[in-house]
Amino acid sequence: MGFDENKEEGETSGTENVKGNQEGNNGGGHDIGRQMSETSLYGTDQEEEEDEQGNKLALGPQYTLKEQLEKDKDDESLRRWKEQLLGSVDFDNVGETLEPEVKILQLSIISPGRSDIVLPIPEDGKPGGLWFTLKEGSRYNLKFSFQVNNNIVSGLKYTNTVWKTGLKVDSTKEMIGTFSPQPEAYTHVMPEETTPSGMFARGSYSARSKFLDDDNKCYLEINYTFDIRKEWAATAT
Repeated sequence: MGFDENKEEGETSGTENVKGNQEGNNGGGHDIGRQMSETSLYGTDQEEEEDEQGNKLALGPQYTLKEQLEKDKDDESLRRWKEQLLGSVDFDNVGETLEPEVKILQLSIISPGRSDIVLPIPEDGKPGGLWFTLKEGSRYNLKFSFQVNNNIVSGLKYTNTVWKTGLKVDSTKEMIGTFSPQPEAYTHVMPEETTPSGMFARGSYSARSKFLDDDNKCYLEINYTFDIRKEWAATAT
């Protein structure tokens, strides 16, 4: 998840990959060999907080989705444009809530020739123990589905930071897009990545993933550990 050996040398620490699309429509494993404090596992939040605060823009007044639809309702062309933008929204049942609600329904790792690894999402954002294991040198994508309610979510993005023995070794940011509320879930597949390989790449890692919007409102934060091994973790038969 956000870990690619194809990055150029010197980009593995503190590098951000920004890729996006406008309005998107789109196991078990080995025990960690030594105990580390939470500080050494995840470093500090200072860099992430400074990045998020530094990129925050001063936006204009916000409106509920119902207020957005009522504005300029006499302008036929603008009304049709709004309806086209909102897609399959049920206009008779739009919410009057200002804040959008984004719920991440499923996270999975897909790799050619293998069954998807479906990752359980704990309510507290802290999976117990090892969350998953990746094989060194393997190609994979992160796939997730999510639902949007109440209002339009603007600039939804995914960030992931990875540490090994307390040192940050990778940082990724993926712009997902802007989405209107709808009953059906959206699905997004991240660009393909390749896990690093070799003796120094194998071992245990810690990471923090976040789903945020352009106001830096966080809808899900997961702090987890994963392993890179010579082989995939054995699957139950």
